[in-house]
Amino acid sequence: MKLEQKEKSLLFSETTLPDIFFSEYLSNLPGDYLKIYLYMVFLSKYGKDIKLNDLSKKLNIPLKTINDGIKYLEENNLILKKTTGYIILDLQESTLRNLYTPNLTMSKEKVEQTSKNKSRAKAIEHINNMYFQGIMGPSWYNDIDLWFKKYQFDEQVMIALFDYCYNRSAMHKNYVQTVAEAWSSNKVKTWNDLDQYYEKQENLNKFKKTIAKKLGKYNGLTQYEEAYIENWVLNFGYDMSIIEIALKRTTLKQNPTFEYINNIITDWHDRNLKTPAEVNAFLEQRKKQEKSVKQLKSKVAKGSYDQRNYDNLDFLYANQTNKED
Repeated sequence: MKLEQKEKSLLFSETTLPDIFFSEYLSNLPGDYLKIYLYMVFLSKYGKDIKLNDLSKKLNIPLKTINDGIKYLEENNLILKKTTGYIILDLQESTLRNLYTPNLTMSKEKVEQTSKNKSRAKAIEHINNMYFQGIMGPSWYNDIDLWFKKYQFDEQVMIALFDYCYNRSAMHKNYVQTVAEAWSSNKVKTWNDLDQYYEKQENLNKFKKTIAKKLGKYNGLTQYEEAYIENWVLNFGYDMSIIEIALKRTTLKQNPTFEYINNIITDWHDRNLKTPAEVNAFLEQRKKQEKSVKQLKSKVAKGSYDQRNYDNLDFLYANQTNKED
C-alpha cells in the first residue's frame, strides 16, 4: 500500500529553517549572502537545478558576489559542494556533531573538573540569560569554556567581557574574542586586574583629549596618533608633565606633526630621561652646547659662507622627520 501526501501549491507551502540558524549563523551573514542561502534552501526543497548566472539574475546580485557568497557558505559549513551541485547541510546535525564529538576524547579528570566547576556554570548561565535572553547558541558554550581556559579569566571578568560587548551592540564572536585578547595582553585575569585596566584606560583617554585640545585637533585624533600617545604613556611611562614639554616645542613649527613630537619624546626615552627635571636639564645643556657651536662657527666662518640657524633644538628633531622644514 502506497501512501502519498497531497503536494501543496506554492501559495500554501512553506520553507522552514531551524532555530540554530538564527542563534548561530544569522548575525554573521552579510545581506547578499543571506539572500543567496535562503534562496538555495528554497530551491533545494524542490530539487531544482539552477546555474549561478540564473541565480545572479533572479536575485539581482552581481555574479562575483554570487561566487563569493557560495564560497563563504561553504567555508562556514552551511552548504557542501558536490560534483553535481551543492547540498544544504543539516545545521542541527552539524552543531550536534561539533558539540559532542570532541568530548569523546576528553580525559576523566577533565570531565570531572568541568562538572565540579559550579561557579563557572553559573557565570555562563548568567551570560545566557542576561545577554542572549536565554537562547544562547550551543557553540557559544564551547567558546566561553575555551576562553576561560585560554585567558584564565575569573567568572566576573568573563561576565564583564560580555557586558562590555553587549553595551556596544557588538555581540559577535570575533569582536568578543578581540576584546578578550586585548584584556589578556594587558594581563587581565581577575576583577581587580580589570578594574586597574579600566582606570588606566580612563587616564589614557584623558591624555588623548588633553593633547588633542592643546594641538587644536577638535575633530579628534587618528588611530595612528592615538597609537603614538599610548606608546608614550604605556610603554615609556611618561605623564602629562613630560609630554607637555614636547608639545610646547611645536610652537616653533608651522605645521607640527605627531611624528615630529614622537621623535622628540622617543629621543628623551632613549636617553633614559624619566622626569621633567631631567628633561629640562638635558635641554638646557643642549642649548648651551649649541650656543658654543654657533659662536665657534661664527669665528671660523667670518661670514664667508651661508650659516644655518642652530638657535634651538628643532634642527636636531626635524632631521629625524625627513627634514620637514
